[in-house]
Amino acid sequence: MQKTLNLIRAFAREEDGVTAIEYALLAALIAIAIIATVNLLSAQIQATFTTITNTLATANG
Repeated sequence: MQKTLNLIRAFAREEDGVTAIEYALLAALIAIAIIATVNLLSAQIQATFTTITNTLATANG
């Protein structure tokens, strides 16, 4: 009986490790998606801030 309980406990511990790995992979995929999106939009974002800066400088002067 004790051996069976030990096997069940060992299985439960292993499953936690797998879950942690799955969460880490998911977090890595989300990070890659964010980085790719920022890289794709960086030129547009920079142009928008440049326009805003120029508009404020014109309005202020």
